[in-house]
Amino acid sequence: MTALLTALAGLCALAGARRGAEGDETISAAAELAELDRLKARGLLDEAGWTAARAEAGRRILVSDREAEPARAGTRDRLWVLGGLAVTAAAALGLYSVIGAPGLEDQAYERRVDQWTTELETLQPPQVAAVAARVARERPNDHEALTMLGAARFEAGDPIGAASAFRRALTLQPDDAQSWSRLGESLTRANGGVVGGDAEAAFAQALRRDPGQLGARYFLGEAALARNEAAMVRAMWGPLIAALDPADPRRADLQRRMPGETQ
Repeated sequence: MTALLTALAGLCALAGARRGAEGDETISAAAELAELDRLKARGLLDEAGWTAARAEAGRRILVSDREAEPARAGTRDRLWVLGGLAVTAAAALGLYSVIGAPGLEDQAYERRVDQWTTELETLQPPQVAAVAARVARERPNDHEALTMLGAARFEAGDPIGAASAFRRALTLQPDDAQSWSRLGESLTRANGGVVGGDAEAAFAQALRRDPGQLGARYFLGEAALARNEAAMVRAMWGPLIAALDPADPRRADLQRRMPGETQ
C-alpha cells in the first residue's frame, strides 16, 4: 500500500506539473479594455484611474501574448521520476521489515527519560515534565504526582496540559486549595492572560477553601478590575497589598491600580 500510494503521488505531481506548463490562457484584449471603458462610462473610474488601469491591462496582455516555453518533460523523464519513487518506497519497506515492528514504542525516547530521571538537577522544564508524566502514569491515583506533573507542565509552557493534570489531582482531593489556584493560573495562561469564567471559578474555589491563597486574590482582583467592580478589587487586593513587603515593587503597582487609591 505504501509503494502504491507513493507511485500515485508521483503521478499526481507529474500530471499537475504538466497542466501547469500547458494551461496558460491568452487574455482577451477586447474584453479587458471594454470592461474598463464601461466602468469609466458609469463613473466608477476617473480619468487618472482609467488611464492607469488601461496601462496595467496592456502590460498584462503583452505578457500573456508572449509565446510560452514548451513543456520539456518527456516520457522517459516521467519513467525516471516514477522509477525513483518506486525504488525509494521499496527500500523503505525493506528497511522497515528488517528493523521495524508495528506498535513498537519509541525506545530511544524512553531511554532518554530513563537517563533524565538520574539528572533532575540539570534538566530543562520540558524534560522535567516528561519525567513527571512517567511518574504520574505509573501512579495514576497519586495526588502529589499529579500536582507535580501540573507544575512541571506549567513551567514547560504547556498550560493546557497543566490544567488537565490539576483537574485530575482535584478529583482525588477536591479540597486542595493550592491545586484550585494552580488550575486557575493554568487556564488564565492558556487564555492569553485573560481571566476567563472557568479560571475565575477555580480561583473562587481556592479562596473558599483557603483565604490565604494570595495568587487567587490577585487574579480575582484582575477579573473584577476588568469589569470595573471597584469594591471587589479592594476586597481582593487589600489583603494582598498588606501581605507584600513595603519594598516589593508589586505592592506599589497594586496600590497604583487600586480603584480609589493613590500611589
